[in-house]
Amino acid sequence: MVTIRDVAAAAGVSPMSVSNALSGRRPVSPRTRDAVLHAADALGYQINTAARSLRQGRTGVVGVAVPTLSSQYYSSLCARLVRGFAEVGLAAVVEDTGATWERQSAVFRDSRLAAYDGMVIAPIGLSEAELRAFAGRLPLVVLGEQQLHRTVDRVGMANREGAVAATRLLLARGARRLAFVGSPSLDDLDRPGAAAEAAIPEGAAFVERARGFRDAAREVPGTTTTSLYDGADLAGGARCAAALLARDPRVDGVLCATDTLALGLLRGFADAGVRVPHDVRVIGFDDVEEARYAVPSLSTVDPGHDAVVRATVELLVHRITDPGAPHRDVVGPARVVERESTGP
Repeated sequence: MVTIRDVAAAAGVSPMSVSNALSGRRPVSPRTRDAVLHAADALGYQINTAARSLRQGRTGVVGVAVPTLSSQYYSSLCARLVRGFAEVGLAAVVEDTGATWERQSAVFRDSRLAAYDGMVIAPIGLSEAELRAFAGRLPLVVLGEQQLHRTVDRVGMANREGAVAATRLLLARGARRLAFVGSPSLDDLDRPGAAAEAAIPEGAAFVERARGFRDAAREVPGTTTTSLYDGADLAGGARCAAALLARDPRVDGVLCATDTLALGLLRGFADAGVRVPHDVRVIGFDDVEEARYAVPSLSTVDPGHDAVVRATVELLVHRITDPGAPHRDVVGPARVVERESTGP
C-alpha cells in the first residue's frame, strides 16, 4: 500500500509538505504542489475515503462551490441544486470561491471535510491532477468541460453544440455580420493556452461557446465575424454594445456567451437607438428567468438545467454510498429557445 511517506520520497519533499499540498491546509509553492501531485499520480496514492467515512460518520450535508454568486446563472444553479439535494434528504451549503486557487483548495481542508459528506465544484484553473487528489479526500462531482476533467465524476453542458445552434438561428434569420460577446477573442481561440480562461468565472464554457460560434459562422460564405469582451456583468454587456457599434455600425447578429451579457447588450443598444430585432438580432446563453421578461424578450440557449441538476445529485449520492464505483460523465442537452430578440 502506497503511503504518504512514499509520495514524499518520490517528490523529494517532507511528508508534511505532501499533506499540505494534498489537503490545502497550508500554502505550498506551485513547484512543490506539482511535484507532489505528479508523484501521487505516478504511485497511485489515494486517501481511503471509505475509511474516513466510517471514522467520521455521515453529516447529511454536502457542499456546492462555485466561482461566483453574482452571476445570474450560478445563483440560479445553486438554488436548483439546494432544492435537488433537499429532495433526497441532504442539506447543501453553498460557497463562493472567487475563482481563486486558494479558496477552491480551502474547500477540501480537513476542517471542511468533517462537515461535508460530498462536494460539487465548478472549478476554475484547477488541473485534473489536483481534482483527482481532492476527489481522494471527499466524494466529488465536477461541473466543467470534459477535456479538463476526465478522471472524476463530471457533469457538463453542451456548450459548443448550444452555441452552434444559436449561431445557426442568427444565420437563418438573415444575419451575416455577426459578433460574439465573450472571452477569449476569436483570434485567440487557436492560441496555445487559450483554455487558460481562468480569469473569468465562466471559464472553459466561454471557450467552447466561442468555438461553436466561430464554427457555425464559417458554414455560410460571406459571413463576417468579430468578438469583444469588457467584463462578465450587465454593465460589461452594455459597454460592449457601444464598442460594437463603434467597430461595426452595420452588425446584424450577436451571440452573447451568457444571458447576463445579452441583457446588458439590450440596454446598450436601446440607449444608442438601435432596435432589436429590427436592426440587430441578439441571442444569449443559459436561459435565466430574467430573459423571458426583458423587452424585447431574450432568445437564448437552455443548457438543460433540470437534467444537469438531476445528474449532479444522482452522481454525488452514488459516489457517497459507493466510493469505489467507476467514474461517470454526463452532458446535459441544449436547445434554442427563440423569443422576440431574434424574431422574424
